[in-house]
Amino acid sequence: MHTDTEACVRAVQSKDARFDGWFFTAVLTTRIYCRPSCPVVPPKVRNMTFYPSAAACQQAGFRACKRCRPDTSPGSPEWNARADSVARAMRLIRDGVVDREGVPGLAARLGYSARQIERQLLAELGAGPLALARAQRAQTARLLIETTALPLAEVAFAAGFSSVRTFNETVREVFALTPGELRTRAARRPLAPAAPGVIALRLPYRTPLNPSNLFGHLAATAVPGVEEWRDGAYRRTLTLPYGHGTVALTPRPGHIAARLSLTDPRDLTRAISRCRWLLDLDADPVAVDDRLRTDPLLAPLVDAGPGRRVPRTVDGAEFAVRAVLGQQVSTAAARTHAARLVTAHGEPVDDPEGGLTHLFPTPEALAGLDPETLALPRTRRTTLTTLVAALADGMLRLGPDTDWARARAELSALPGFGPWTVESIAMRALGDPDAFLPTDLGIRRAAERLGLPATPAALTARAADWRPWRAYAVQYLWTVDDHPINHLPA
Repeated sequence: MHTDTEACVRAVQSKDARFDGWFFTAVLTTRIYCRPSCPVVPPKVRNMTFYPSAAACQQAGFRACKRCRPDTSPGSPEWNARADSVARAMRLIRDGVVDREGVPGLAARLGYSARQIERQLLAELGAGPLALARAQRAQTARLLIETTALPLAEVAFAAGFSSVRTFNETVREVFALTPGELRTRAARRPLAPAAPGVIALRLPYRTPLNPSNLFGHLAATAVPGVEEWRDGAYRRTLTLPYGHGTVALTPRPGHIAARLSLTDPRDLTRAISRCRWLLDLDADPVAVDDRLRTDPLLAPLVDAGPGRRVPRTVDGAEFAVRAVLGQQVSTAAARTHAARLVTAHGEPVDDPEGGLTHLFPTPEALAGLDPETLALPRTRRTTLTTLVAALADGMLRLGPDTDWARARAELSALPGFGPWTVESIAMRALGDPDAFLPTDLGIRRAAERLGLPATPAALTARAADWRPWRAYAVQYLWTVDDHPINHLPA
C-alpha cells in the first residue's frame, strides 16, 4: 500500500487507525517515522514519504516517534492472509527464527537460498531479514525495559541481541533514547501491578473486535490442565524454544491485556507472536466484514456482532492432535480425551495463580504411546498414531512456514483425515483465512435456517462469493446456533 501516495496521505490526514501496520509515515524534516494514526498534527505532504515496514524506516535513518510508538502498532494483516514465501518468511521472523537460527535457518525452512529470501523481502518490504529481525528485537527490548525490572544487560540477551553494545546502539538509534532513559520515562507512567517474574503488556488490534466467539470458543474447548477460564481471562501453558510459560489474556477496550510468566525471558518474542496468532489480532476486520456484508444472508449476522476473529492455536501440532480427538464426538468428549493424554504424557508445570498443571504433550512425547490405552475406536487410534509419527519425524510440519496447499495434501493422505479435519486444521492451525467447513454440523444447521444450500458441494459453490474470507464466514454462521462457543463464560 505504501506506493499509493494519495491513499497514504488521506489515511495520515484523517489519522485512520485502520491502516496502522499497513505502512509507516517518515517525516523528512524531523527524521522520525510514525503510524498513520499519530496524534500530532500531520506534516506537510511534501515532507512525507512512506515505507512498508518499520525496518525500512530505520534503515533509511529515521527514528521511531515517541508519541505514537509505531513499533507497537498491529502487524500488517497481509502476512497472515497470504501463503507465498514473503508472507511465510514474515511469520517466521515474527516467531524469532532469525534470532535463533539465523538467515540460513530461515531460508532452509522456506526451501529457498538466503540470497533469494533477501531479494524477495527487500523488494516487498524495503528491508532484508536481518533488518526486520533487528526491528523486532528493538521492540522486544523496549517491552522488557518498560515492563520488567530485569537488569538491562539481561534485557539485551533476552531480546535476542548478541552483545550489550549492539543492544545499546540499536535502542539509541531506533528510539533516540538510551535503554536507561527509556526505563526512566516508563517509571513515570503508572503500570498495572504484576507479580515478580510476570511481564504485563498490551496487545493492540484493529477495531472492531468481538470477544464473544473468540474467547468463548477457547474457553468452551479448553483442555483441563493446559487451559482454563479464570477471573475473566483465558489462561494456558506454552511450550517455547528455551523453556515454557503461562499466559493470561483478558479482552479490554482497544487492546488485549496479557500477563506472561516465562522460565526464560528469551522466549518473549515467540510468546507474544503465538498469542497474537492465537487471537488473530493482526486481522483487518473492516475488510473482512465489508466483503461478507455483500451477501444479504450474511449481512444481518455481521451487523449483529462485527469484528469476529478466527480462534487459532499456539501450536499447530497440538491442534492437529486435538482435531483427531474431536472427530465425531461432542466438545465435552474431545476435552476428556485430550485431558487424559495430557495427564499421561504432558510435562508437569507449577502455576501459583490457578489450575494449569501441564504442557500439552509434544509429538515426540506421544510417539511412544500404546494405542491400546486410548479410549477411542480402533480406526481413530490408527489415525492418531499415524499423525503423531508424521509430526514427530518431521515428515509433516504445521507451523507458520507451512505451505497451505502442501499441508492439505499431506494431511489428506493420512488415514482417517477427511475434509472436516483437514479444513479445521487449515483454519485454526495454519491460519488460512479461506478455509471452509461445509460438512460441519453447525454450518449445516446454519445453512438450513438461513436458506443456504444444504449439500456440501452446493454450499461450497455458494460460498465462492465470500472468498478469501470463508473462515470468517464460518465464525458468523456458527452464531446461528446457541452454543457455548459463541459466549463469554460467566
